[in-house]
Amino acid sequence: MYLDRRNFLTSALAAAPMFVPRSAWGANDRLAYGLIGAGGRGRYLNRDFQKLGAECVAISDVYDQHLQAGLKEAPNAKPFLDYHDLLAHSGIDAVVIATPDHQHAPMLFAALDAKKDAYLEKPMSHSIEQSRQMIQAVRKTSQIVQIGMQRRSAPGCHKAKAAIDTGILGRITLAKPMWNWNVSKPLNNSPLPGELDWRRFLGSAPDRPLEPMRYRYWRYFWDYSGGNMTDQGTHLMDVVQWFSGAGLAKAAICYGQRAKNTGSEVPDVFCAVFDYGKLMATWTLNYCCSYDNDWSIQFQGDEATMLINAKGYRIWKEPVPKNPEPVQVSTELTTVVEPHIQNFLDCVRSRQQPNATVEIGASAVSAPHLANLAFHQERQVGMP
Repeated sequence: MYLDRRNFLTSALAAAPMFVPRSAWGANDRLAYGLIGAGGRGRYLNRDFQKLGAECVAISDVYDQHLQAGLKEAPNAKPFLDYHDLLAHSGIDAVVIATPDHQHAPMLFAALDAKKDAYLEKPMSHSIEQSRQMIQAVRKTSQIVQIGMQRRSAPGCHKAKAAIDTGILGRITLAKPMWNWNVSKPLNNSPLPGELDWRRFLGSAPDRPLEPMRYRYWRYFWDYSGGNMTDQGTHLMDVVQWFSGAGLAKAAICYGQRAKNTGSEVPDVFCAVFDYGKLMATWTLNYCCSYDNDWSIQFQGDEATMLINAKGYRIWKEPVPKNPEPVQVSTELTTVVEPHIQNFLDCVRSRQQPNATVEIGASAVSAPHLANLAFHQERQVGMP
């Protein structure tokens, strides 16, 4: 249902005290931040930010159910319907942006205009051109912006990268990122409980009547996201490019299908192939099968192969026997988010650049954006 602003905020305002804006914080102060987007991912980040000593003083969300859930975990935060109102308060040092993809650029631009540092969830942008605009906007300011690609700060990933840097794999000719989950199902389009400000959710997206499934599953609609391609592909294609030093993809082709997610616009099974010149990469996702569950990436070299996943990595030397024993094993986790948040907090204080800058965020999502163009156009597409 459409939201009446007054009714939406009445109960939240009564439950949360006003916070007092303060001047620049010192070395012993807690960083005060505002959370923009209190859905599942936003609340997950909010818990870790608070765990690491930051203070959530404001929350903005267009859906009252999410706002109330966020306030339960940060009861002293002030609630806002419009994120512009949240940004107008000088008591906020930084913002955590965890909203649908199509809102990332306008919210980042607004945060920069308000001179706030930002932790922005991935994928950074909704298009390749938008990535360029976001880089230009950030580099005109002195603000710290971290893109939420936590593998860039995960000790396990850095350990795997160091192993590859020794040259143990030889010439890497093929990378095979993969993600398998058996989670796909028809989309639920039943009425939403509570109140949603649909117009604010749409933002700059095309105007259309409210369909509850478009809000519940916004990642499954092109107006609001790049689908599973950019959602998971940003993580994995970043690791491919980072570990291999391959640069940006030169071209991509992609095929996919909507197998079980009835009502969705985006495929839940797909395969994309990327040409990096000396390196080829195949990025496959299947949300209809749990075999080899979760994510993994194979780096195949002419002297050895590395398999990396959430649990660490293993390396097998060539020629690989029938029942191979790895020559190197690491069980250090590769997907922990706390080191990435800590890196952002450290950089807000030091004013040094974080591990996942906007340039890295743009590079990471560039190949998935290219694959989506290839999927829509049903042909090979080169980097513009």
